[in-house]
Amino acid sequence: MSLYADTAVYRALAFREPDLGLEGVRDYLRRNFTAEHDVECWFGAPVAHGNRAAVEWWASWEEDGAPITMAGTTLLTFDPDGQVVDHRDYWNQQDGRRAPYDGWASIGSSR
Repeated sequence: MSLYADTAVYRALAFREPDLGLEGVRDYLRRNFTAEHDVECWFGAPVAHGNRAAVEWWASWEEDGAPITMAGTTLLTFDPDGQVVDHRDYWNQQDGRRAPYDGWASIGSSR
């Protein structure tokens, strides 16, 4: 939570109302992360310009007893103190566990 400004806007889905402020971010993360088990994540090297950054990610986990995989990108905007003021996620989703394909985020990726 220390990475987010008090006035942060967290938008996980483009067509859903955003979660607002630190309490909104906390509520979103609590709702979603408590439902996810046996999580594996991979991250590409961030791309940054000015006060904005983007990072590609890939994740697989178990949710409600079923495996799921998502691959997407997070776009972040920072205030002058380096805290996130705008967080947007875009992703694709598929049932089942899938590791990243060969060459995915091959430059600077980590697990």
